[in-house]
Amino acid sequence: MRVLAAGDRFVLPGLLEDALRAELGGTADVRRLELPWPVVPFGPVAEVNEASGDEDTMIEALDGVEACVTQMAPITRKVLDNAPGLRLVAVARGGPVNVDVEAATARGVRVCYAPGRNATATAEYTVGLMLAVLRRIPRTHAALAGERAWGGEYYAYEATGLELEGTPVGLVGGGAVGSRVARILEGFGADVQVYDPYVPGGAASLDDLLRRSRILSLHARLTPDNHGMIGARELALLPPGSVVVNCARGPLLDEAALCDALESGHLFGAGLDTFAVEPPPAGSRLFSAPGVVMTPHLGGASRAVAHKAARIVAAEVGRLHRGEPLAHCLNPA
Repeated sequence: MRVLAAGDRFVLPGLLEDALRAELGGTADVRRLELPWPVVPFGPVAEVNEASGDEDTMIEALDGVEACVTQMAPITRKVLDNAPGLRLVAVARGGPVNVDVEAATARGVRVCYAPGRNATATAEYTVGLMLAVLRRIPRTHAALAGERAWGGEYYAYEATGLELEGTPVGLVGGGAVGSRVARILEGFGADVQVYDPYVPGGAASLDDLLRRSRILSLHARLTPDNHGMIGARELALLPPGSVVVNCARGPLLDEAALCDALESGHLFGAGLDTFAVEPPPAGSRLFSAPGVVMTPHLGGASRAVAHKAARIVAAEVGRLHRGEPLAHCLNPA
């Protein structure tokens, strides 16, 4: 079986190859390709999204290949039309947005993905972002390191933030990431409640969750129905002095409404790792809104994630090779 390990600068081709050889044996026929992400930002390629590289490069690399493992390669209709031997595409991320799944299904190519690969990393990062906002860590570091300002004014009562212990925290989404965030926060002694219409036993409604939460953290998967689910009305339901954290997907949050709530003083701060447009445009109000801590979509970026992702997709290739059922296949039929 010939396999293409189409890695990038995060999920390295070498990591993919090592994981494939561990599954298939040392004599496995593995071909490497390195894509330019994240040195070059991902974007749409033909009809797929969040992809890196180009169709012609992929067509050449897939010549004679039966399985492709990748995180970012564009697997478009054109690519599939020119890869007649391809049987499997295993995508090392939580959703194969870089694959035309409909075209793959029509051509008998099975598409797998890697659920939960970055759940732990994102959960830990979320709590770190909460602490950074609550205790103003980036701002005070910048003042001390850059301006040599001791920052005694941050001892003033109105400048101090909350502790996690005893603080009501509302999580929107109780899946792989949200459930881990809940466990971590319970270790801090936070009062955690979850809203997720697909998970029993959580908050009765989103409004109920908002009214009691001093910290609101988003962990829902983006769907056509939940764009802007946290807007001006929802932010107004939060108690004064609350904090909003988003390490899920930027479009879940109305950024203009968030800026309004920060500038009015209704919110104490916000921690954002994802944005409606990435990177945010130069004129975005987020850059000047008070109390904002921003990071460039790094929540799921850890070395452990790259290794986990490589093992998950390599295991799918191993199952295909042995004739076993695939574990995370979107189109098994």
